[in-house]
Amino acid sequence: MKLGALLSQPATWSELIDTVRLLERMGYDELWFGDHLYAVFGDPYHPIFEAWTTLTAWAFVTQRARLGLLVGANTFRHPALVAKMVTTLDHASGGRAILGLGGGWFEFEHRAFGIPFGRTPGERLGWLDEAAGVIRDLLDGEAVTFHSERYELDAARISPLPVQRRLPIMIGGTGERKTLRTVAKYADMWNTAGPPATLRHQDEVLRAHCAAVGRDPASIERTVRLRPIVRDAAEDALRVWTDQLARKKVPPEREHWFSGGTPSQLATLVEQCAEVGFETVIAELISPYDVETIERLATEVRPLAEARTTSPRPISTSSQRGLQIDKGASS
Repeated sequence: MKLGALLSQPATWSELIDTVRLLERMGYDELWFGDHLYAVFGDPYHPIFEAWTTLTAWAFVTQRARLGLLVGANTFRHPALVAKMVTTLDHASGGRAILGLGGGWFEFEHRAFGIPFGRTPGERLGWLDEAAGVIRDLLDGEAVTFHSERYELDAARISPLPVQRRLPIMIGGTGERKTLRTVAKYADMWNTAGPPATLRHQDEVLRAHCAAVGRDPASIERTVRLRPIVRDAAEDALRVWTDQLARKKVPPEREHWFSGGTPSQLATLVEQCAEVGFETVIAELISPYDVETIERLATEVRPLAEARTTSPRPISTSSQRGLQIDKGASS
């Protein structure tokens, strides 16, 4: 089991740095940051930081964990510039960069900052597909000439190349017709969210796309994003989560996918995800970041989940009580 953490904003700079250092000490494998210009939790005008410069700062306060955006808004930047930026991060971090990409969804911030949002979600996903192909070729050392309605490149190359021989591309999303086809074509990693039954269906769709484009589905790492709170009782975990949302003035019913409970309950959910093929878990953490959850995920949930995967045991109905509090469709 790989364990990652996504630090959601708003948060102060000291909160971010202190939490990143804690996550590194606790042995988290991956550290992720959201890519937004306005806050997506509560008041959009909460102060938040730009994503790429934040990741570069993290490179200098960590030594081991991999670093990436979950996920970078493709609409914000030209793909050739993104290839240069992630290469710079790869050198700054000693070869620990992951390039996270998504189609972009928060129209409000695009309009406010004068960034073209696209006429439809389909158009944005078309841009994502074009950008992923351009970036893959640039990172692999190709000279790229490309012409479309959105992008123009004339024998573009990047130098230096990344430290990693193949810098991985992570694509996040669930769109069955376009996003998962782009994952099949270009991604080394895929991120999604939802209960195990949803993950299984999405994985089947991805496998069909892989067959269509001639890709080995086993070459794509599946990662699942959870919103966990770990406590000795599921009721206490739910109370902490509700309090976190209240501080951000977010109604609990707006945030559908919450996975809170005891270490045993969280390990059961992780085991179910692994059975579908999702062996990398990314914990989305809302500020103020819950230190108890951070520590117990690493020291209790992960060892328990790994032990169960090695020595499977029947999953009782009662052991799942309090998990997968799903009040609507997952994001």
